[in-house]
Amino acid sequence: MHLYLVALQLALCFFPLVSSYTWSFTTTPQQCATLSLQISGSGSPPYSVLVIPYGPTPLPNNTEVRTIVYQQFSGSSTTTSFQLKYPSTSQFVAVVSDSTGFGSGGTSVAASVMSSSDSSCFNPNTTVMPDFPFNIYPTNQVVQCNASRLWWDPTQVEGTPSFQGVIPGGQSFSIPEGQVTQVSNEGTGFSWIPSVREGSTLIVVAGDDRGLGTGGSGLYTVSQGIYPNSSCLTTASPSSTTGSPAGGTYPTNASGAETTGGTSSSSKTNVGAIVGGVIGGLAAIVILALAGFYFIRRRTATKATKERPVDLLQGDPEDDHDPAPGEPENYYRPEPFLATEPTETSSMYGREEGRAGTVMSGSRYGTSDRRQSALGSFSDMRSATPDYEMGITGGTTIPSSSRKSPMPRQLRPVNIIQHDDAGAADEQAEGQPDTVELPPAYTNIRKPNAN
Repeated sequence: MHLYLVALQLALCFFPLVSSYTWSFTTTPQQCATLSLQISGSGSPPYSVLVIPYGPTPLPNNTEVRTIVYQQFSGSSTTTSFQLKYPSTSQFVAVVSDSTGFGSGGTSVAASVMSSSDSSCFNPNTTVMPDFPFNIYPTNQVVQCNASRLWWDPTQVEGTPSFQGVIPGGQSFSIPEGQVTQVSNEGTGFSWIPSVREGSTLIVVAGDDRGLGTGGSGLYTVSQGIYPNSSCLTTASPSSTTGSPAGGTYPTNASGAETTGGTSSSSKTNVGAIVGGVIGGLAAIVILALAGFYFIRRRTATKATKERPVDLLQGDPEDDHDPAPGEPENYYRPEPFLATEPTETSSMYGREEGRAGTVMSGSRYGTSDRRQSALGSFSDMRSATPDYEMGITGGTTIPSSSRKSPMPRQLRPVNIIQHDDAGAADEQAEGQPDTVELPPAYTNIRKPNAN
């Protein structure tokens, strides 16, 4: 049981209790009119409300007539009223607290003061001043998780000064007072590390034994600094986007547009986390869509490459070789051809003819002279053909006694003549005799009779 009590105490130290009461304006804020508030729920009286001027003054010559209003509820009362001595079109922020701590009831957004016929509650030509001024160093700036010094003139303060941080529409808190020191040209003060998220609008309010707000206020926007530091932030760190503002329904601009703020600090939602989650989800969807588009396009391109049609005439597009001038196109170029070896029958006839030393004179292809002339011409044109196999050399016969044994058979290179089979006739070739290529005539040459 002792361990459970220790754990409960630690939890209460690190996680402050959330109030279950709410508050709202029961009258519309108007210039020099009575402003009323009402508490609902189970808070811890006594209650109090702190009304802080927000934004610039609307009066000419920048005359500031607004002062901080610190109104305490009477006893255990849940209602209070006071005169709002603010000019029309000006703005203010209200913070409600109970005995559990400052800002336990929540903070309103900047409410606007509506116009009225009464302007007797302030002097538009006189600027009001706080009971004591305070200063902050670095001057006029608050940096996230970077030390700032709050200091004042002790001769103008009654008792011990106190400081509060107010975030319009967000969380308000008491600024912890550190060790008070004296610094040359900076008076009396202490160092404070703002655990407020950068970008938040922060109002620093100073007070003393005379009440909250007697030292005036300063409006700042928390910056990230040159060297960003977030070591002091936690999940409970206050910011401007903690949820719906408190105060109920009230005007937020000069036209009278109203806000529908929340009525309880316990119903606040982490809007920042929701917005971040939505943005992260959208970013993830965009990334997935781009990745899918990339893979689909790559797959389509690969499929198109594989299914590319083949042009039998033009060849492959990868073949970047251009024919030389006068050279035929790729599909007109002849391919090498190797002739087959002669058959045994034709070789036998050649050997018989060589032994006889004569050529048959009678043939259906013509006389022996014409045959011999034709063979001689064909032999000259096909100089690489081994004509000794046919037994004929230069139109003469070779005796069988002088013929050597046959050499090993080899493939014979053959010259191929490319004939024009398309296109217009060459004009220069007109008038010249046509050359007719005839195939070789193979006749049955037999050995003549001895008679």
